[in-house]
Amino acid sequence: MSAARRSSGATMHDVAQLAGVSVKTVSNVINGYPHIRPATKSRVEDAISELDYRVNITARSLRQGRTGMIGLALPELGLPYFAELAQTIIRIAEEHGILVLIEQTNANREREIEALGSRVRHLTDGLIFSPLALGQEDVDLFDVDFPMVLLGERVFGGPTDHVTMDNIAAARAATEHLLARGRRRIAVIGAHPGERIGTAALRVQGYREAMTAAGIAVDERLVAEAGAWHRSTGDAAMTRLLDAGVEIDAVFGLNDAVALGAMHALRRYGRGIPDDVAVIGFDDTEETAYSAPTLTSVAPGLEQIARTAVDFLRQRIEGTAPSTPRQVITDFSITERQSTG
Repeated sequence: MSAARRSSGATMHDVAQLAGVSVKTVSNVINGYPHIRPATKSRVEDAISELDYRVNITARSLRQGRTGMIGLALPELGLPYFAELAQTIIRIAEEHGILVLIEQTNANREREIEALGSRVRHLTDGLIFSPLALGQEDVDLFDVDFPMVLLGERVFGGPTDHVTMDNIAAARAATEHLLARGRRRIAVIGAHPGERIGTAALRVQGYREAMTAAGIAVDERLVAEAGAWHRSTGDAAMTRLLDAGVEIDAVFGLNDAVALGAMHALRRYGRGIPDDVAVIGFDDTEETAYSAPTLTSVAPGLEQIARTAVDFLRQRIEGTAPSTPRQVITDFSITERQSTG
């Protein structure tokens, strides 16, 4: 047995493998289920001791009651979308007498892995998790022994409940909104070159599909990288396009922050919005209703996302959820404001 396997980082799956039993049997031993053969119980207890497995609160809850707290791991609370998502989840959880403990991962791979085995996991009954650094190749990491609901577009087909949205269809609708207003030189701000699965890749795909369906060849100069999705990166990406003399008559910002940054650059260069350049964002955050001009944006169904996530997690904690993982794709709409006329 390796030192790593003997460490407190061992999982219930490790215990089951060493003892030669199922994960369910390990869970039954931990929770004091009476109808277990003494020899089986002894093997499991020996494996727990050898691996120094630390039983989490979810396993203990059947005997000791739940904590009444859930974890929420998000990439960056400084981004309005995640701040508003956190507020909505907190509000909905409070309706059920549940407190929310928030962790910020900063979209850092090690921090996201740590969130799955965090030292605060013993304080919570389950976790709502929105990863950005982990991807499809990490799907096995989400096979955890506590209730969890996954948010976002980084991992699909995993072993946990998953609440997401149809980013491709929503981005296609955003682009079609601009096309319907006669715009043809539509820049998309916020691309992540090389990304195959993720929010940026899916939204750029929707943009490309809408342009192709309209019979318009995509000018690759209009697909602008913006790194992290902040106002500053949106401003910088828009500035690069304007300095390069690329002709544009519309902008699709892959989130509201980059769209607002792009608007700032357009105004600085004397471009009228929407007369010269129409702009649409994504997320329909609160600040879009107070920008000048107000920003048209894709509303991703934030309330539905938050409520579904909390309800799914509650069902997992209470043992009333189905055995197979569920995936829900939430609805979206376009909130029209001044920036697209």
